[in-house]
Amino acid sequence: MGMHVVFSVGTAGSGKSLLTSALREWLEEKGWGVYIANLDPGARNLPYEPDADIRSIIDINELMEKHGLGPNGALILAVDMAAARLHEVLQDIDEASPDYLLVDTPGQMEPFVYRPSGPLIVEQLPGTSKVMLFLMDGWLVSNPLNYVSIQLLAASVRLRFPVPFVQLLTKADLIEDQVDRVMSWSSRPSELEDAISSSSDGEAYLMHRRLLSMLARGGYIEKPIPVSAVTRAGFLSLSSALANILSGGEDLQD
Repeated sequence: MGMHVVFSVGTAGSGKSLLTSALREWLEEKGWGVYIANLDPGARNLPYEPDADIRSIIDINELMEKHGLGPNGALILAVDMAAARLHEVLQDIDEASPDYLLVDTPGQMEPFVYRPSGPLIVEQLPGTSKVMLFLMDGWLVSNPLNYVSIQLLAASVRLRFPVPFVQLLTKADLIEDQVDRVMSWSSRPSELEDAISSSSDGEAYLMHRRLLSMLARGGYIEKPIPVSAVTRAGFLSLSSALANILSGGEDLQD
């Protein structure tokens, strides 16, 4: 069937690495061959053992010392270099040809999403089909103002990458009493507007209401899948969504 590529993107702390690790275990339990590529040159401790690792060819500390850069500048340079040297990172994966390649993107999403290197990496990665998971930090977006801001961010990411796009509401196990409320905002924008009204006033209220109206009219408010990398809640729904996109409905649960 060829190799399917799944990218995890989201704000710092949204749980990209944990989800990548848990999804690998889930897919391997179903009998699929799964590799992970770590594209975060600044990662220190990962919850998985990467099969391909940008840190094996790019040392962010060396970049800081050699070019007199701070951590953010070195991260930007490293991600740009990753696009140019991607074939070196993926050498072993090309030979192994797994069923699934899970790509864990940098913790700070800006260098990957908003510089030319990110779209180049997505385009260059070999694979018969690709999908981008956008992780919304469940604890963060339980606030209606944050929810609108992150949905705006999700829309901008969606426009940057011409691949299928799936939103995930992460850390569902930590916000069990709020999941239904957050989920209702995506299908009933009027409830979200009421929540915005209760949480803000003046210019903040007007701005968030206008942003909400723009996103709703454009069809950019997508219903996320609530998931937990700890309890695996929502993984059946996630695997079903991946099956529909990547395999034309081929069941990932078998």
